[in-house]
Amino acid sequence: MEEDDVTIREQNFHSQVREYIICFLLFAVLYIVSYCIITRYKKKSDDHEDEDAVVNRISLYLCTFTLAVSGGAVFLLPFSIISNEILLSFPKNYYIQWLNGSLIHGLWNLVSLFSNLCLFVLMPFAYFFLESEGFAGSKKGIKARILETFVMLFLLALLILGIVWVASALIDNDAASLESLYDLWEFYLPYLYSCISLMGGLLLLMCTPVGLSRMFTVMGQLLVKPTILEDLDEQIYCIHLQEEALQRRLNGSSSHTYPRGSFAHQLNKELDNIRNQRNKLERRKRASGWEKNLLYPIVMLILLTGTTISVLMVALNILYLLVDETAMPKGSTDRGIGNTSLSTFGVAQAVLEIILMFYLMVSSVVGFYSLRVFEGLTPRKDDTTMTTIIGCCVSILVLSSALPVMSRTLGITRFDLLGDFGRFNWLGNFYIVLSYNLLFAVVTTLCLVRKFTSAVREELLKALGLDKLQLSNSPTDPESGKLSANGHQKTL
Repeated sequence: MEEDDVTIREQNFHSQVREYIICFLLFAVLYIVSYCIITRYKKKSDDHEDEDAVVNRISLYLCTFTLAVSGGAVFLLPFSIISNEILLSFPKNYYIQWLNGSLIHGLWNLVSLFSNLCLFVLMPFAYFFLESEGFAGSKKGIKARILETFVMLFLLALLILGIVWVASALIDNDAASLESLYDLWEFYLPYLYSCISLMGGLLLLMCTPVGLSRMFTVMGQLLVKPTILEDLDEQIYCIHLQEEALQRRLNGSSSHTYPRGSFAHQLNKELDNIRNQRNKLERRKRASGWEKNLLYPIVMLILLTGTTISVLMVALNILYLLVDETAMPKGSTDRGIGNTSLSTFGVAQAVLEIILMFYLMVSSVVGFYSLRVFEGLTPRKDDTTMTTIIGCCVSILVLSSALPVMSRTLGITRFDLLGDFGRFNWLGNFYIVLSYNLLFAVVTTLCLVRKFTSAVREELLKALGLDKLQLSNSPTDPESGKLSANGHQKTL
């Protein structure tokens, strides 16, 4: 009997060690990828080692950790779905015994814990530490900046806890709720993270439809469009005329002498834009026939198919919500990993769900940076400050943490939310979940209709040559006037 107990304890010990090693390896890969991404966009600084360099390096490590946690939140639900299907397909395979329910639940709990840690501790610390200078009258240095940072974090925590306390007292004024107000760990943090998840869900609801329509424009810029009723040689010739005219004005080769300063800066900016247009036209001219006439339509068709399937699945989920209360994210039963398939069509549907989740995440990020409110957070290669990187990491963390909740709420997947992700209070509200589905379906449809109608109108104008009637917005000068569409100087 004692030998059996020892054997069980040894098995549990080895299982725990194996799970820790797997989690560490997965996080190490995400951390390395996140570090490469951030250093690609981070503004280059001097190699001189000083106080600000140390602060920037610490903030960089914290941002990398946060971005790695965001990546873990994105891969969390797809990894769980594919693990469930693998265990169903190979239940007795010795080489996949490490893939079990304990590992999946552990990953969910770790991602939830680290998401809270990054959102409420690490990112505020990185921002305040970056902006701190030390209290007036104290000795300058790292210690003074750390002290100021902790004081600011303490004041921020008091402010947030006070707001949550007042909001909870106003919403639930019964005796049980008032008594739970004094429970910090069991009430405050889950309630606060539930509010953050609701805000993340609303942010996804605002960004994803915009991103779904914006994806067509982004892919159109990356790929070469088919040449239909267009004369690329004529367009390149017009661009050359514009470029030569602007170059003459910059060199002062004409009879007029143009002032330098802001006007010359505008001319340089206009010249760069024209050169970019010329490079795009030359790229379209050099592109092969299959790239223009086959690859572009296929990619557009894939995007349209993915968007249509997403909207149809949301519409079907709305019907399920109206007739079956088990379709609610809160009302799902807790199934074990590898016991039951959560997809009607097996592995094929699971793969489709995973593709749609990644597509929605990419679309939400594209839509986030397309909104005017968040345009200032758009990262630029080798020219992004640490403050902007902190804002980007926080935004991506909120979006990625809300992705599993949004995917389950919209009915993209039937996989249950594990860990703290399934304990959000608002998931049990039927009207919130139904309104979320309706808004997503309606707003996405309206964005797509507006996108395609405007795109068709622009292509018709371009095909008929009516777009050439519009004059280019070149920099103006009191003495010289404007540049017309064909690149010649138009006198006033």
